[in-house]
Amino acid sequence: MNRKKRVKEFRVCISVIFFVILHKNINFSSREQKNKHMNPYEIIDKYYPENTEQRQILVIHSLSVSGKAMKILDAHPELRLNRSFVKEAALLHDIGIFQTDAPAIQCFGENPYIAHGYLGAEILRAEGFPQHALVCERHTGAGLSLQDIIDQQLPIPHREMLPVTMEEQLICFADKFFSKTRLDEEKTVEKARKSIAKYGEEGLSRFDRWCSLFL
Repeated sequence: MNRKKRVKEFRVCISVIFFVILHKNINFSSREQKNKHMNPYEIIDKYYPENTEQRQILVIHSLSVSGKAMKILDAHPELRLNRSFVKEAALLHDIGIFQTDAPAIQCFGENPYIAHGYLGAEILRAEGFPQHALVCERHTGAGLSLQDIIDQQLPIPHREMLPVTMEEQLICFADKFFSKTRLDEEKTVEKARKSIAKYGEEGLSRFDRWCSLFL
């Protein structure tokens, strides 16, 4: 009888575990990441030398994006966003630009600029931050679908690169208001729309939905 009781209790425990995994959306790699210390400037220091124009452009732009994202976050407590993650990921979303060929922002790498998102994601995955990496990969335009990438013959990997979590969407949205060539200017909504129009109507529709959600 005791044995049957133990078997029953064991089955109940297994059921509970599976319920938690499936319905609470626990991601064990995310848990490991949470336990790892994150200091965005340690990563920036590793790839961007001090006292360079390239680093200055990256940091000023990233601080602008982070600042706008945090203001939106504070204005919408009902969204219950992860504040520390938003700040960290916003500061690192463009970490891959140094590997691209973009002389106007002091980047003299070999890759096309549009590749900076997935290149940054590779850096952050190697650093042990896979969730932050997804922000890098998914912030170009208003996100890029696999079909967008194929139809436009973009020189980036063929996979979905659309922001999924609310934090990813917020950072992608905030980024659209700032250029790395005009660091002192915040774009209007109309100027931001124009900057992503080249990526297609679906991107514009996503941006318009974000305006309704975040502004």
